[in-house]
Amino acid sequence: MVYVAEADEIIKGQLRTYGTEAIDFEQALGRVLAEDIVADRDLPPYNRVTMDGVAISFAAFEQGITAFRIIATQAAGDVPPITNAVDECVEIMTGAALPETTDTIIRYEDLEIKDGIATLQTQNISRGQSIHRKGKDKKQGDIVVTTNQLVTPAIISMLASTGYTNVQVKKQPRVIIISTGDELVEVGETPSPYEVRRSNNYTVKSILQQLHLSADMLHLRDEPIVIKEKLQACLQQYDVIILSGGISMGKFDYVPVVLEELKVSKLFHKVRQRPGNPFWFGAHENSTLVFALPGNPVSTFMCTQRYFVPWYRASMGIELPPAYAVLDNDITFTPALQYFVQVKLSFNNKGHLLAGTIEGNGSGDFANLTETDAFMELPLERSVFKKGEVYRVWPFKQIM
Repeated sequence: MVYVAEADEIIKGQLRTYGTEAIDFEQALGRVLAEDIVADRDLPPYNRVTMDGVAISFAAFEQGITAFRIIATQAAGDVPPITNAVDECVEIMTGAALPETTDTIIRYEDLEIKDGIATLQTQNISRGQSIHRKGKDKKQGDIVVTTNQLVTPAIISMLASTGYTNVQVKKQPRVIIISTGDELVEVGETPSPYEVRRSNNYTVKSILQQLHLSADMLHLRDEPIVIKEKLQACLQQYDVIILSGGISMGKFDYVPVVLEELKVSKLFHKVRQRPGNPFWFGAHENSTLVFALPGNPVSTFMCTQRYFVPWYRASMGIELPPAYAVLDNDITFTPALQYFVQVKLSFNNKGHLLAGTIEGNGSGDFANLTETDAFMELPLERSVFKKGEVYRVWPFKQIM
């Protein structure tokens, strides 16, 4: 049996890389960039108008001219017209390119327009106002997005703006989620009084979907010959196997023995934690990793969030800063195990993140997960935890 910190280090020692691939930029959300994104032209690419109104020469205003003849109306995308006289202006829309003979925008709110004449209604005007200058954001050839970032909607916008129809991203591992147990039936079936519907595999799959990581699924009955045959095939086809169930000390928990027979090196079995004590982790000689999680629903959920998700992010080169919260009530936990307690998160009026516990019924009480937002990790060395103390949290739900 290992401590949580030891399990952490062992798993971090098994980080993997899977190469890169080019994908359509529209499919890149949530993936990790494997190249710098470079501006193919200045940003903005022209002197861009930022307010609806008229474009004038500031020199005319300095000469005391306050009424301007509108010679044209220009929309975004139009070729800019040219003014020939100092008292001429162009009626212009946001996003349009500034005419070369003008240098200042007067917004509609500061004008009276009548019979083709735009008359200023304010003297509060400065040269170059309401213009986003060419190349002010980035110059052609500048890096606009650096590599090793999760692709966000803002990055999708930049990919589109710079013409990246295809983009290099890091390849993801091939993952299969395997549930085990004769007591499990399909979701659409009506279980007998002694059976339950399969849910752990769908739980893990949904966590992976939040990472924009796809996975196959398989269910195995408690038959050692079949388990061995299927796992042997999976070890050749997948980079990561996530198992749920079959790893404790029961007579029908065949998974650890089968994995050993298949030459999967056990890196640890059992962690001093609750929930998730029977957690098993190992690596095959071909580099396939096996995360064998306890079958209790909360144990499966917690171990996936606490161990697999950080491993995946680190393998992709993405590490998020740790989150901490202030305990909002006293807790007593006497077993000599590191306790991952379910908490509800909230903010107080000082901006502090608070974590309040919700009573549950142990590692099988998955109904509680719908009412909570995170696991708070409480240290093994203590049994009494006081309101106001700060501990690390592992959020699994957005709270804002």
